[in-house]
Amino acid sequence: MTDHLVIRPDDPGAAHVADLLAYHLAELRGHMRDFAFALDANGLSAPGVSFWTAWRGDMLVGFAALKRLDDEAAELKSMRAAPAARGTGVGRALLAHVVVVARSQGYRRLCLETGTAALHAPAVTLYRSAGFMDCPPFADYQPSPHNQFMTLPLQGGS
Repeated sequence: MTDHLVIRPDDPGAAHVADLLAYHLAELRGHMRDFAFALDANGLSAPGVSFWTAWRGDMLVGFAALKRLDDEAAELKSMRAAPAARGTGVGRALLAHVVVVARSQGYRRLCLETGTAALHAPAVTLYRSAGFMDCPPFADYQPSPHNQFMTLPLQGGS
């Protein structure tokens, strides 16, 4: 059934991911320049990063990644719904998947960095609806007018 969403582990360097990842990076870098911290395929392939793609039938409709920060925290990285799939629940499904995985891996909190431009508003609304709250910069991030930081307490394991 083509309406059924399947989320699976994947290779961020795979050819089927290249166009959507390039679109994602170009859009963010075009709006945020030096304050765009989205990972490219190499970064998403690094140790400590898990990467998933979302599919409806044979159509790639999104991707997301989880990056280990330390024993207690992980970071949601590079979550993206394909333009044709925006507003169809792909982002919410990917976010729920990452939260479940983070909990199952015993993380106590899930962090994220996102932008402040209008194009980020739908994502911020989604994050807030899932319980994410504003927080100070984490890891190696520095505050700027172009970035905002959020966290979700996970209460340890599942």
